[in-house]
Amino acid sequence: MIGAFSGFAVVGFAILCGYVVARIGILPENSRTVLSKVAFYVCSPLLLFTILGSADVKTLFTDLLPVSVIASATVFVIFITFALLAKKSFGDAIIGALGSGYVNANNIGIPIATFMLGGAVYSAPVILLQLIFWAPISLMFLGAWKSGNAKIHQTLIRTLKNPIIVGSLLGLLIAIFNLKLPQLVWDATGMVGHAAVPLLLIAFGISLHGNKLLQDKEDRVSIFTASFLKLVAMPIIAWTAAVFIFQLDAHAVYAVTVLAALPTAQNVLNYANEYGTSQLLARDVTFITTFGAIPILFVITLLLAA
Repeated sequence: MIGAFSGFAVVGFAILCGYVVARIGILPENSRTVLSKVAFYVCSPLLLFTILGSADVKTLFTDLLPVSVIASATVFVIFITFALLAKKSFGDAIIGALGSGYVNANNIGIPIATFMLGGAVYSAPVILLQLIFWAPISLMFLGAWKSGNAKIHQTLIRTLKNPIIVGSLLGLLIAIFNLKLPQLVWDATGMVGHAAVPLLLIAFGISLHGNKLLQDKEDRVSIFTASFLKLVAMPIIAWTAAVFIFQLDAHAVYAVTVLAALPTAQNVLNYANEYGTSQLLARDVTFITTFGAIPILFVITLLLAA
């Protein structure tokens, strides 16, 4: 568990930095928006390009993948069903669904996989699944909803112009065809791309200043529903699928359950900021699950770790 705590401590420090600079007024009022846009349009696409471009595509097709698909898809469907019944907006439905099942498999998932599971490779299937499947679908729906135009060909064109998708697709193509790029390319894109994580965390910290958690009473049920699905339902679904459907060995069951218990990714708030919808919902779910995941992971370790 020491590795898990260290990963959360690093994330917490970056969030704290954002909160402090906002509280003492170093940055202008629009700094969160600026940081989010730099991360969305510049750093994140380059980060995804380097991650996918240097990845072994074979790591996607492991026993972890189908369990991750089932766990995330199930909580997505549950939250969207809840949002429809509660007559929430389309933006709330998509952002809330992402908050329920889009996990922080990178800057928290990698250190946790390394120290708790024995290797960062365990988080690779989840990272790739989210980048090449869940993110494009979610951004496509958000783009169509934001523009008010749901025509298929225009939606596809708009999605393919999204910088997150462009970076991911280019990286994936390089990995699939095993293309060799000069080291200078990887050094340059990696340097800028790796700024995405601290920028997102600092922007998240800034968003905490001046806005109390759970301040919008109408969002509270959605926030608690998404947080419960993320922290409790998703690990249980992953464990059930791993044990009863795929009959994985004990360590694999432990691994998929830990990965399913990871907190909501900061990218969900980034998407909410970019499309101007459900920012408080995304922020509060991210905050609650980031700190709530610590005791959940501790319980999973006590129950399942060999």
